[in-house]
Amino acid sequence: MTAPILIFDSGVGGLSVVGALRTHLPGAPLAYVCDNAALPYGTKPDDWLVTRIVAVCRAAVAASGARALVVACNTASTLALNALRENLRIPVIGTVPAIKPAAHASRSGVFGLLATSATVSRPYTQRLIDEFAPDCTVVRLAADPLVAQAERVLTGMAWDDAVIAASLAPLWEASRLDTVVLGCTHFPLLREALERHAPREIAWIDSGDAIARRVAQVVPQVAANIWCDASARDASWASAAQQMGLVRTLAGYGFSAPCSLALPDAVLTF
Repeated sequence: MTAPILIFDSGVGGLSVVGALRTHLPGAPLAYVCDNAALPYGTKPDDWLVTRIVAVCRAAVAASGARALVVACNTASTLALNALRENLRIPVIGTVPAIKPAAHASRSGVFGLLATSATVSRPYTQRLIDEFAPDCTVVRLAADPLVAQAERVLTGMAWDDAVIAASLAPLWEASRLDTVVLGCTHFPLLREALERHAPREIAWIDSGDAIARRVAQVVPQVAANIWCDASARDASWASAAQQMGLVRTLAGYGFSAPCSLALPDAVLTF
């Protein structure tokens, strides 16, 4: 079997990137790992998160034999990419808010960044805005409750309309806002709900396609070395493998039931 591309996220949000990878690299073997025992990442201290992220990814790379790691989590990417690249011997592809395409897409020059508290406040995010949207007005909005809503939806529960409406409400105070960056990989999974609660037509922009294109560039041999056993399911791991609904959710994206990921005792609790 060909070594897989490993997708990592704090929860099931990275499945939005899996969809793009399967579209751009059909048949390529994938593996998935989620650190759902520590969800949500956006509210945890930076130092603890870096240690945790590195430990989870090292364990998952060893278990999967991955050829490349996709960090399908904006919080982890803006915080721990350098640490991951220092600790792993395979290519590491990160996820960053789609500021540049949003700046090009916005007709009014006013767009929103919908993300977790951690991503919204990162200096890295500010550098992206300074470089790619210096002449735009960027409405930054922390919407941590939407992470839990996306997890609910993918594990078979309905979203809470009141939570989604309250999370989005500050965006609509900017009357000229016409574009929103989905700066968390969980958020594209709520696209239907987000559109329903928008008071006008909004362009919603995420990073899934850009990540898939980058993977094809960084790991070009994957396109010429494809495993095509359509009857098989790709492997997955989770730090809380028994979470309700997780097996069904992962199966819907072509993954087998998750194995429990063994982690060092030092990073098991917060």
